Amino acid sequence: MSKVTIKDVARESGVSISTVSNALNGVDVLNPATKDHILEVAKRLNYVPNLNGKLLKSGESKMLGFLTTSISGPYFYVLAEAMARMSEKLGYGFSIVIAKDKQVILSNILGRRVDGVIIFEELMIDDNDVATMEKEQVHAVFLDRVIQKETMGSVIFDSYFSGYEAAKYLISLGHQKIAYIAGVDTMYDSVQRQKGYLAALEEHHFEVDEDYILQGYFEEEGSYNAVKTFIHLHQEKVPDAFLAGNDLSAIGCIKALKSEGYQVPDDISVMGFDDINLAQYFSPPLTTVKNQIARQGRLAIEHLVQMIQREEKGKIQMLKGEIVVRHSSSLKLDKDFVWKAAAAEK
Repeated sequence: MSKVTIKDVARESGVSISTVSNALNGVDVLNPATKDHILEVAKRLNYVPNLNGKLLKSGESKMLGFLTTSISGPYFYVLAEAMARMSEKLGYGFSIVIAKDKQVILSNILGRRVDGVIIFEELMIDDNDVATMEKEQVHAVFLDRVIQKETMGSVIFDSYFSGYEAAKYLISLGHQKIAYIAGVDTMYDSVQRQKGYLAALEEHHFEVDEDYILQGYFEEEGSYNAVKTFIHLHQEKVPDAFLAGNDLSAIGCIKALKSEGYQVPDDISVMGFDDINLAQYFSPPLTTVKNQIARQGRLAIEHLVQMIQREEKGKIQMLKGEIVVRHSSSLKLDKDFVWKAAAAEK
C-alpha cells in the first residue's frame, strides 16, 4: 500500500494542495468548516505530514545530538537519560552518536544533521576544530571542557576542588598514606581530580610517593587489577586509604582489598567520586563525592537550546561536588595522630 500524500488529501477534500497545507499548518486564512473538513479527511486517510521537508524549509531539524566515545557505565546512563528528558520537555528530539573516528565526529558536528550538539570532553576536538565550529556558527555545549564562544559554552564539574576536598577529608580522619586510583590521563576530570588530590597532600606537607598513583582507567576491573598488583609488589607500604577517581574504581578497589584479606574501613578507608546509584547499596556503602550528573545534563540541554533560540550567548557553568560520608571510610585510630590533633586544638 502506497503512502498517502498531500495530493491525495487535496483530491479527496476537493480543494487545492495549498489549501490543505494551510489547514494542516494552522494558517488562519480558511473558513473553519473547510479547515475541519480537510482535517477530517486527512485523519480518515491516515495522512502523516512530511516533517523532514517542513523542517528543511525552516532550516531546523528539531534534533539535538550527544557525541561521545562511550555510554557504558552508570555515569552515562544518568547523564543521557537526563539530557533526553530535558530535550523532550523543550520540544526537541535527542540522538546519541558513539564514535572515535574524527571524521565521523566532525561530520556529525558540521553536517547540520542536528540543531546543536553536546560534546563529551574525551572526543578528539582540537582548537582548530573549535575554530571551524565557531566560523560555521555551530551551537555546542562541552561537558568538562572549558570553551566559551558566542555559540558555544560549557558545563563543568569542578573536579580539582572536589579532588582537593576529598583528600582533605581523608587527611582529617588521620590517614597519612593515601593512594590515588587515576582514570584516563587525557580526560579533564581525571587530571583535575588528581591535581586536587596532590594539592591537598602538598598543603599538609605529605611526601608524594609515585607508587601511590595507580591507573584504574575509571573501570572496576582495571582498578581491581591495579590494587591487587600494588599489594603484591609493595606489601611493605600498603596505604591506609585509597581515593578512587570514580565510584566504579572504588568498588574495584574494595573488592581487591577484600580478596587480599583487608577489611574496609577497619584496615583501609576507600573513597570514590560521582555517587552513582550503586554506591549507597554496595557493601560497605561507599563514601564518595556527589557529582550532580543529572543536573549537568539538564543544564547542558537548557543552555544549548537557549543558544539555538538566540536567547543567550555561550557561557561557562561550574558545578561543585559534595562529600557524602558512608561506611567505607573511618577514623584512623593512630595514637600519634590523636596526640597531634589534640595539640593543634590547644
